[in-house]
Amino acid sequence: MIDFNNKGFFKLKQDTDYAEKVSNLLLDDEQIVDSYKTMRDGVVFTNKRIIAVNVQGITGSKKDFTSLPYKNIVAYSIETSGTFDLDSELEIYFSALGKVKFEFSGQSSMLEISKIISSYLL
Repeated sequence: MIDFNNKGFFKLKQDTDYAEKVSNLLLDDEQIVDSYKTMRDGVVFTNKRIIAVNVQGITGSKKDFTSLPYKNIVAYSIETSGTFDLDSELEIYFSALGKVKFEFSGQSSMLEISKIISSYLL
């Protein structure tokens, strides 16, 4: 599992092609909402969970996939981008795991992701 406390995620940028990396992990009724990547690592949001991908090694053939189901979320916070500050953040608190933070640069679907998370919490 990714150590989110010590994992230095670069700012994630929207990349719809990154979702292909997790396509084999998806359930039959699971749909991709959005996907983001850094240089090699990435995050894919589905209608059921968040899948964080940590690409390891020189060749990048070894990958760690961490599945974070929305049903285990206790609370979350979003910070949307502004006029001059285009960055946004998502902080999620999972039971038994603690805080997971993702930072995004540029365009992101924070409001759509917020609605999906809320549908599981409320």
